Amino acid sequence: MPTITTARRRLRLIIPTALAALAITATTAAAHPARTSAAAHAVTTHNHKGLTMNEKNATNTKTTKTTKAMLDAWIQVWNGDFSQAPGIISPDFRVHAALLDGGDGSSIRGVDGLVAWIGQTRAAFPDLHFSAQVEPLIDGHYASVRWTATGTYAGGFPGAKAEPGTAVTFTGTDTLRIRDGKFVEYWLNSDTLELLKQLKAF
Repeated sequence: MPTITTARRRLRLIIPTALAALAITATTAAAHPARTSAAAHAVTTHNHKGLTMNEKNATNTKTTKTTKAMLDAWIQVWNGDFSQAPGIISPDFRVHAALLDGGDGSSIRGVDGLVAWIGQTRAAFPDLHFSAQVEPLIDGHYASVRWTATGTYAGGFPGAKAEPGTAVTFTGTDTLRIRDGKFVEYWLNSDTLELLKQLKAF
Protein backbone atom coordinates (compact mmCIF):
# COMPACT_ATOMS: atom_id res chain seq x y z
CA MET A 1 0.00 0.00 0.00
CA PRO A 2 2.75 2.50 0.76
CA THR A 3 4.26 1.69 -2.63
CA ILE A 4 1.00 2.42 -4.52
CA THR A 5 0.53 5.69 -2.62
CA THR A 6 4.06 6.77 -3.43
CA ALA A 7 3.54 5.91 -7.11
CA ARG A 8 0.30 7.90 -7.19
CA ARG A 9 2.02 10.89 -5.63
CA ARG A 10 4.73 10.70 -8.28
CA LEU A 11 2.11 10.51 -11.02
CA ARG A 12 0.37 13.57 -9.59
CA LEU A 13 3.64 15.48 -9.85
CA ILE A 14 4.65 14.11 -13.25
CA ILE A 15 1.30 14.66 -15.04
CA PRO A 16 1.01 18.42 -14.33
CA THR A 17 4.66 18.89 -15.26
CA ALA A 18 4.22 16.96 -18.50
CA LEU A 19 1.06 18.92 -19.34
CA ALA A 20 2.86 22.21 -18.71
CA ALA A 21 5.73 21.11 -20.95
CA LEU A 22 3.27 20.14 -23.70
CA ALA A 23 1.48 23.49 -23.40
CA ILE A 24 4.77 25.41 -23.68
CA THR A 25 5.87 23.30 -26.66
CA ALA A 26 2.53 23.81 -28.40
CA THR A 27 2.57 27.58 -27.79
CA THR A 28 6.15 27.87 -29.06
CA ALA A 29 5.38 25.76 -32.12
CA ALA A 30 2.34 27.89 -32.90
CA ALA A 31 4.27 31.13 -32.46
CA HIS A 32 7.34 30.26 -34.55
CA PRO A 33 5.53 29.43 -37.79
CA ALA A 34 3.62 32.71 -37.52
CA ARG A 35 6.86 34.67 -37.11
CA THR A 36 8.54 32.68 -39.85
CA SER A 37 5.54 33.13 -42.13
CA ALA A 38 5.38 36.88 -41.45
CA ALA A 39 9.10 37.28 -42.03
CA ALA A 40 8.97 35.24 -45.22
CA HIS A 41 6.00 37.29 -46.40
CA ALA A 42 7.84 40.56 -45.71
CA VAL A 43 10.92 39.38 -47.59
CA THR A 44 9.05 37.95 -50.55
CA THR A 45 6.36 40.63 -50.91
CA HIS A 46 6.76 42.18 -54.35
CA ASN A 47 4.98 44.95 -56.18
CA HIS A 48 3.67 44.50 -59.72
CA LYS A 49 7.12 45.24 -61.19
CA GLY A 50 8.75 42.45 -59.19
CA LEU A 51 10.45 44.77 -56.69
CA THR A 52 10.54 44.12 -52.95
CA MET A 53 8.97 46.77 -50.74
CA ASN A 54 12.45 48.03 -49.74
CA GLU A 55 13.46 48.29 -53.39
CA LYS A 56 10.22 50.08 -54.21
CA ASN A 57 10.78 52.60 -51.41
CA ALA A 58 14.37 53.19 -52.57
CA THR A 59 13.13 53.72 -56.14
CA ASN A 60 10.46 56.18 -54.96
CA THR A 61 13.03 58.12 -52.93
CA LYS A 62 15.38 58.33 -55.90
CA THR A 63 12.55 59.45 -58.19
CA THR A 64 11.48 62.14 -55.71
CA LYS A 65 15.06 63.48 -55.46
CA THR A 66 15.36 63.53 -59.26
CA THR A 67 12.04 65.37 -59.60
CA LYS A 68 13.04 67.93 -56.96
CA ALA A 69 16.31 68.55 -58.82
CA MET A 70 14.31 69.05 -62.03
CA LEU A 71 12.02 71.54 -60.26
CA ASP A 72 15.06 73.45 -58.97
CA ALA A 73 16.35 73.67 -62.54
CA TRP A 74 12.86 74.72 -63.69
CA ILE A 75 12.89 77.68 -61.31
CA GLN A 76 16.43 78.57 -62.43
CA VAL A 77 15.17 78.68 -66.04
CA TRP A 78 12.47 81.14 -64.99
CA ASN A 79 15.14 83.14 -63.20
CA GLY A 80 16.95 83.56 -66.52
CA ASP A 81 19.37 80.61 -66.60
CA PHE A 82 18.25 79.28 -69.98
CA SER A 83 21.17 76.83 -70.15
CA GLN A 84 19.16 74.57 -67.80
CA ALA A 85 16.24 74.24 -70.23
CA PRO A 86 17.51 71.54 -72.66
CA GLY A 87 18.22 69.16 -69.78
CA ILE A 88 14.68 69.26 -68.37
CA ILE A 89 12.37 70.29 -71.24
CA SER A 90 11.09 67.74 -73.74
CA PRO A 91 10.93 68.62 -77.45
CA ASP A 92 7.21 67.78 -77.11
CA PHE A 93 6.77 70.27 -74.24
CA ARG A 94 3.47 72.16 -74.32
CA VAL A 95 1.81 74.80 -72.18
CA HIS A 96 -1.69 75.24 -70.76
CA ALA A 97 -2.13 78.83 -69.55
CA ALA A 98 -4.42 81.83 -69.88
CA LEU A 99 -2.04 84.34 -71.47
CA LEU A 100 -2.44 88.11 -71.30
CA ASP A 101 -2.81 88.28 -75.09
CA GLY A 102 -5.83 85.99 -74.90
CA GLY A 103 -3.98 82.85 -76.00
CA ASP A 104 -4.14 79.50 -74.25
CA GLY A 105 -0.42 78.70 -74.40
CA SER A 106 -0.76 76.08 -77.13
CA SER A 107 1.59 78.03 -79.40
CA ILE A 108 4.45 77.63 -76.88
CA ARG A 109 6.29 74.41 -77.76
CA GLY A 110 9.58 72.78 -76.82
CA VAL A 111 12.70 74.40 -75.37
CA ASP A 112 12.78 77.32 -77.82
CA GLY A 113 9.12 78.22 -77.28
CA LEU A 114 9.49 78.20 -73.50
CA VAL A 115 12.72 80.23 -73.52
CA ALA A 116 11.19 82.83 -75.88
CA TRP A 117 8.12 83.16 -73.67
CA ILE A 118 10.17 83.57 -70.49
CA GLY A 119 12.40 86.07 -72.30
CA GLN A 120 9.36 88.21 -73.20
CA THR A 121 8.22 88.16 -69.58
CA ARG A 122 11.66 89.10 -68.29
CA ALA A 123 11.97 91.98 -70.78
CA ALA A 124 9.44 93.91 -68.67
CA PHE A 125 10.95 92.71 -65.37
CA PRO A 126 14.71 92.14 -65.93
CA ASP A 127 15.42 91.27 -62.28
CA LEU A 128 12.39 89.00 -61.89
CA HIS A 129 13.14 86.33 -59.29
CA PHE A 130 11.12 83.21 -58.59
CA SER A 131 11.38 81.19 -55.38
CA ALA A 132 9.44 78.19 -54.05
CA GLN A 133 7.10 79.01 -51.17
CA VAL A 134 6.67 75.46 -49.86
CA GLU A 135 8.00 71.96 -50.54
CA PRO A 136 6.79 70.73 -53.94
CA LEU A 137 4.10 68.08 -54.22
CA ILE A 138 5.21 65.05 -56.21
CA ASP A 139 2.91 62.23 -57.28
CA GLY A 140 4.27 59.78 -59.83
CA HIS A 141 4.69 61.57 -63.15
CA TYR A 142 3.29 64.87 -61.83
CA ALA A 143 4.85 67.63 -59.74
CA SER A 144 3.48 70.93 -58.44
CA VAL A 145 5.36 73.86 -56.96
CA ARG A 146 3.94 76.99 -55.35
CA TRP A 147 6.12 80.05 -56.04
CA THR A 148 6.50 83.75 -55.36
CA ALA A 149 7.89 86.14 -57.96
CA THR A 150 9.38 89.55 -57.15
CA GLY A 151 10.88 92.08 -59.50
CA THR A 152 11.08 95.65 -60.71
CA TYR A 153 9.00 96.94 -63.60
CA ALA A 154 11.17 98.28 -66.42
CA GLY A 155 8.37 99.54 -68.68
CA GLY A 156 6.83 98.27 -71.90
CA PHE A 157 4.01 96.20 -70.44
CA PRO A 158 0.86 96.69 -72.59
CA GLY A 159 -1.65 98.98 -70.86
CA ALA A 160 0.46 99.51 -67.73
CA LYS A 161 0.43 103.00 -66.19
CA ALA A 162 2.88 102.22 -63.38
CA GLU A 163 6.17 104.06 -63.46
CA PRO A 164 9.32 102.12 -64.36
CA GLY A 165 11.04 101.14 -61.13
CA THR A 166 7.77 99.97 -59.53
CA ALA A 167 8.34 96.87 -57.38
CA VAL A 168 5.98 93.96 -58.04
CA THR A 169 5.21 90.72 -56.23
CA PHE A 170 2.85 87.98 -57.35
CA THR A 171 2.34 84.27 -56.76
CA GLY A 172 1.36 81.16 -58.67
CA THR A 173 1.48 77.40 -58.95
CA ASP A 174 3.20 75.38 -61.66
CA THR A 175 2.06 71.82 -62.31
CA LEU A 176 4.21 69.73 -64.62
CA ARG A 177 4.00 66.27 -66.15
CA ILE A 178 7.18 64.23 -66.55
CA ARG A 179 7.89 61.73 -69.30
CA ASP A 180 11.21 60.04 -70.03
CA GLY A 181 13.02 62.22 -67.50
CA LYS A 182 11.85 65.58 -68.87
CA PHE A 183 8.94 67.96 -68.44
CA VAL A 184 6.50 67.39 -71.28
CA GLU A 185 3.42 69.34 -70.16
CA TYR A 186 2.85 72.45 -68.05
CA TRP A 187 -0.20 73.99 -66.40
CA LEU A 188 0.19 77.53 -65.07
CA ASN A 189 -2.05 79.12 -62.44
CA SER A 190 -0.80 82.59 -61.47
CA ASP A 191 -2.25 85.62 -59.72
CA THR A 192 -2.21 87.80 -62.85
CA LEU A 193 -4.88 90.09 -61.43
CA GLU A 194 -2.57 91.09 -58.56
CA LEU A 195 0.24 91.82 -61.01
CA LEU A 196 -2.03 93.96 -63.21
CA LYS A 197 -3.18 95.93 -60.17
CA GLN A 198 0.40 96.73 -59.23
CA LEU A 199 1.12 97.77 -62.82
CA LYS A 200 -2.05 99.91 -62.89
CA ALA A 201 -3.08 98.14 -66.06
CA PHE A 202 -6.84 98.56 -65.48
